[in-house]
Amino acid sequence: MYEKRTVDIQGSPMDVLSFAPEGPGPFPGVVVAQHLPIAHAGLEKDPFTIDVGERLANAGYACVIPYVFHWWAPDEDIAAKREEFRDDRAVADFNAAFDMLARSDRVDEKKIGIMGHCWGGRLSWLHACHNKNYGAMATLYGGRIKLGMGDGAIAPIQLSSRIPCPVLGIFGNEDQNPSPADVDDLDAALTKADVPHEFHQYDGAGHGFQDFCNDDRYRKEAAEDAWAKLLAFLDKNLK
Repeated sequence: MYEKRTVDIQGSPMDVLSFAPEGPGPFPGVVVAQHLPIAHAGLEKDPFTIDVGERLANAGYACVIPYVFHWWAPDEDIAAKREEFRDDRAVADFNAAFDMLARSDRVDEKKIGIMGHCWGGRLSWLHACHNKNYGAMATLYGGRIKLGMGDGAIAPIQLSSRIPCPVLGIFGNEDQNPSPADVDDLDAALTKADVPHEFHQYDGAGHGFQDFCNDDRYRKEAAEDAWAKLLAFLDKNLK
């Protein structure tokens, strides 16, 4: 089960789902960045998002999942939300989400990571560049990392030297956003910045291959292997 909370971000209410293991803790924490398909639906209506939170809680992590599309009306077209997205607002959203974990007496504030799928994979990279307190970051087929969003925004890939923690990358070789060439660029950026990282790429898998809600994209074997690698990475760096 999860708890739903609402926090104010510059006058805009943002819903946040909170998951935690049983017991008093303190537990390691994970900020989860949402994927794009629920930009128009909200967090609670997406079984994949709920599954992510439950998997993390069952693995011993407290986690929060902020709804970063609160800046628009719920029925606003998803294309508009995508094109009007602003990185400065996203940083404010994730500052608040991180603080929710760090200030909880059930969370070890020195052992917090960030992860995300799809759109969230980009946002996890972005916020790791703006918060020096993360102990781990995972991007799962995060696209648009080479693009800044909003007036004057710098592409997250150009901020790679700011990342304070080890990075895990999970990608499908049939994906076009990020493409295998994009993944090579991300790898090169982290290597140049001397950021420890490990990338795993799956043949026969495209964008969203962990999303069991999408029959066309879901690849069960690759998805479960990627989950095992993700949890091992989090355990190594946060436990």
